[in-house]
Amino acid sequence: MQLLVSPSSIEEARSSLSADIIDVKKPSEGSLGANFPWVIQETKKIAGKKPVSAAIGDNEYKPGTAALSAYGAAHAGADFIKVGLMFDGTDRARDVIEAVTTAVKREFPEKYVVIAAYSDFQRMGTISPFAISQLVADAGADVAMIDTGIKDGKSTFAFMDEEALTRFVEQNRDLGLQTALAGSLKFEDLDALKRINPEIIGVRGMVCGGDRTATIRVELVEKAMKMLV
Repeated sequence: MQLLVSPSSIEEARSSLSADIIDVKKPSEGSLGANFPWVIQETKKIAGKKPVSAAIGDNEYKPGTAALSAYGAAHAGADFIKVGLMFDGTDRARDVIEAVTTAVKREFPEKYVVIAAYSDFQRMGTISPFAISQLVADAGADVAMIDTGIKDGKSTFAFMDEEALTRFVEQNRDLGLQTALAGSLKFEDLDALKRINPEIIGVRGMVCGGDRTATIRVELVEKAMKMLV
């Protein structure tokens, strides 16, 4: 299980270097808010051989916008390109997933496409995570992800229990997909996450001392890494 940490700046990226994956995003622009291409480029420089991920936004069914954003993030150096589906409807989800995957894979077949749905989908009226796995596999993307869409301190575990998250991981594995789990996760969730055993867990607030609007702290990233061993 790999730890993905989401810095919002170059300075925070330097504080995140002990993580397995450095994920560039802009929290002020949403759960999966997109940051600037130059932040991705500079983060890639300082990350060395570690993979860099880039969020490209909580997409409101704009396949063209999502595809162009994905292409830009891939060109800027991101190894993982991540988009959220902030809408409902299987056909519409298929459109966005296929557009993003094609935009990345035609030129960068080695890069990973991450498709995220939200654990709090019922309160937002968006697509269920369980509905995206087959679409992700059919499009040739790589990772199905769960995050929280509304950042109000409630974690993914407030909306989906351990059994449901384990089913999601198993469903993805059966389709040849990796799973990423995120969404206001806390240190006390790590034991359950080890049992659920996704390939990737994504955090920000956890390593900012509990407040995602604060600054990433080196010692908390290191603590999380040690607890996952």
